[in-house]
Amino acid sequence: MVSQSRSRNLTVRSMAMVFAQPKKNLLPLLLFLFCISFIILLVLVSETTRSNAGRGTTFRRNYNDPPPFTFLIKVLTFNRLYSLSRCLRSLSAADYGVSGDKGRIHLHVYIDHFNLARNDTPVEDNLNSAREILGFVDRFEWRFGEKVVHYRTDNAGLQAQWLEAWWPSSDHEFAFVVEDDLEVSPLYYGILERLIHKYYYDTSNFNPSIYGASLQRPRFVPGKHGNKLHVDPKTNLLLYQLVGTWGQLLFPKPWKEFRLWYDEHKSNAKKPFLDGMVTNGWYKRLGERIWTPWFIKFVHSRGYFNIYTSFPNEGALSVSHRDAGVNYGKTAGPDSQLLNKSALSSDSLKLQPLSNLKWYDFCFSEVVPGRVVRNLNELGTILPSVQSDKTIILVSLYGAEKMFTRNLLCHFEKLNTQNHIFIGPSSELFYDLSRRGHPVIDADMLLDKLIKSKTSYPNSVKEALGNAFVVKKCLELGYSTWAFSSNSLLVDKGPLLDRVSAEYDIYIRESSGILIVQSSSVTQKLWSNEFLHSITSAATKNPSLNQSLDYIHLVKELVEQKGKRIKTVETMDIAENTNANSVNQSLGDGKPVVYWSPKVAPNMIRSKLEELNLWLIDDDLSCKAVVCHNS
Repeated sequence: MVSQSRSRNLTVRSMAMVFAQPKKNLLPLLLFLFCISFIILLVLVSETTRSNAGRGTTFRRNYNDPPPFTFLIKVLTFNRLYSLSRCLRSLSAADYGVSGDKGRIHLHVYIDHFNLARNDTPVEDNLNSAREILGFVDRFEWRFGEKVVHYRTDNAGLQAQWLEAWWPSSDHEFAFVVEDDLEVSPLYYGILERLIHKYYYDTSNFNPSIYGASLQRPRFVPGKHGNKLHVDPKTNLLLYQLVGTWGQLLFPKPWKEFRLWYDEHKSNAKKPFLDGMVTNGWYKRLGERIWTPWFIKFVHSRGYFNIYTSFPNEGALSVSHRDAGVNYGKTAGPDSQLLNKSALSSDSLKLQPLSNLKWYDFCFSEVVPGRVVRNLNELGTILPSVQSDKTIILVSLYGAEKMFTRNLLCHFEKLNTQNHIFIGPSSELFYDLSRRGHPVIDADMLLDKLIKSKTSYPNSVKEALGNAFVVKKCLELGYSTWAFSSNSLLVDKGPLLDRVSAEYDIYIRESSGILIVQSSSVTQKLWSNEFLHSITSAATKNPSLNQSLDYIHLVKELVEQKGKRIKTVETMDIAENTNANSVNQSLGDGKPVVYWSPKVAPNMIRSKLEELNLWLIDDDLSCKAVVCHNS
């Protein structure tokens, strides 16, 4: 006991001696504890950031080792036993490979009830038909996963059958929706499985604009007077905005987004009208009996696309027999030739990188997403593809309101103006425009490579310098440049072309931020490196004083110093003109550009544009119409 007491006393004295040492002896310990705390903090921040990122709207995830996914087959049927039996047998005969052995492919059959209010068929006949279908489905064997039967108590209709068939339970659940008059190839699942791995889980080939994949043959253009749908026989995969109801695979997040969008619009009594589309006629005739006009309107507002498979000789991996029903008054027969194992092996469809695939809109006009210019070499590569009549329309995104930019795009579509390119700082709007197929110039990255300075310039200076360098590059390539600010709107390019003649080389409108530089030997000589240096020097001389730098005024001064003549472009200020009749008269007299001061409230400008029938977007900030121009 004495020994133990002495030991405890020695220990206490030793600890006291340690803490009695000079403070400098504690520094290593404190530094060690600080480092440990800092590492723990970094781990917690990393985990929190990763968790918050998962709640965002982005679809991108890092799947180096994709998890097993669940594949749900959603069969929609009503009173067509023969059609249903043909459909289910084709699904059962397909090759599910290893996935089928793991029981992750589930069959869900949705049987709609007959309409009790309709008397065109005796109730007993309807009951017998329903019992036959239920009996067949009950006896049908499904070996690859669960079989679930949903028999409705009332007539839901085709729209509800589709929309209520699925709410994804995770990001790893996919739905393949088929109506009962569909027949699938034995190879269908193998192709879909590969598409999912390639374009959903492979991050290098993933794109959030893709909402699924269709196995039906691309054969229909919904935009009125659109291009004839012609696919190169060598092309087996393409992207097309149109949903394919004859064998459509749906990705989970876009479908959830659509369902919430549908609920919001339907609850607010909005209709899925989209001018210029044949779906308008469908909806006016069939109303809420169909769902595709709603989905097409949603896809148009979001700028989403669908993967399509395409094969020669009208071959397809899913075929609709177009039996009599909601869509067809009488049976029309198969729309395509069903591909079997002898016609196509599962390895014959080569999945190209997403960057190699072609994208098409509702008019079946090609769309080229992802064109972001970061240096002059990239600009020189892209400009030839966007020019029209040797002219480039350069639109500034500095200080741009999203709704005005979207409205401008609708006017471009209406005027068939495709030679535009946007320039501005990186932002959500910037990348959304690129995702939808509009070329954009990242002014910050462009200037970082051109101006070796650590000075942080205001946006007004960046706008001036970015425009100046782009105009010079356009002139070098032989293109004229029409530069517009974000507060102007081109409403008729014809009169503007008529007014821009060879008599003058430069046209401006200082108040509306318009600069037109014609391609000529005079402007190419004028817009030299020396001229560019003068603009750079003037713009960066005192950045703190350049918050309201007027780039057009600066160019005008420099051009006049060179003794060159400048012509003024006629425009209409809709903010100053409160009388709609006088504005319409001015537009009728050939003033092709309207503009407004950025100091005027955006809602006031919107009201004025609506009054003048120049507001072409809806509440989703998407065009109210699809305008097709034959290419």
